[in-house]
Amino acid sequence: MAASYELKASARDRVGKGAARTLRREGLLPAVIYGGKKPALPITIAVKETTLTLHKGGFTASIGIIDIDGEKHQVIAKDFQLHPVRDDVLHVDFLRVAKGATLTVEIPVQFLNEEDCPGLKKGGVLNIVRHTVEMTVPADGIPESLEIDLAEAQPGDSLHISAVTLPEGCAPTITDRDFTIATIAAPAGVQETEEDEEAAESEETEEEASE
Repeated sequence: MAASYELKASARDRVGKGAARTLRREGLLPAVIYGGKKPALPITIAVKETTLTLHKGGFTASIGIIDIDGEKHQVIAKDFQLHPVRDDVLHVDFLRVAKGATLTVEIPVQFLNEEDCPGLKKGGVLNIVRHTVEMTVPADGIPESLEIDLAEAQPGDSLHISAVTLPEGCAPTITDRDFTIATIAAPAGVQETEEDEEAAESEETEEEASE
């Protein structure tokens, strides 16, 4: 799988809050590369380039390259901290990705054919339960998204993970149930009518039982 981004970095010797503040004044931020049965490697990367990469999307679900003074490391971002006001990146944890490795990542869900969905045309509302699904995936085959086709979805339908055609080698981490990803909520008028019908049926049953 081709890397989706590449960041220049340098190894860093100093750690701690004081050193981090000094780095940020210089337009740099602390990060670390860990995993792969190797020692953790503290590094510095540029704040601007890293923030731009993050806001392109898919930062924690795509493979990247960290170039440390000419030595390239294949990684995936596992965690990051943002400035509470400016949204600049403050720190990033990168995981080394070895050839043939399996990763656990959050994959975004994409809904297809919303404009043709009969449930939405009838006034239903798409309620998204999960915007992402945690998946176990091969490092060289991370899907960009999971696709759910709404072309035949009707009011009241629930769309489960079983409705998704999963890419080869990929599996959800939840395995004990067919979990819901989204529902097509029926229009309010239809819901009220159904509730009234159920109430009437209940009343009829009670009256019959009392006779």
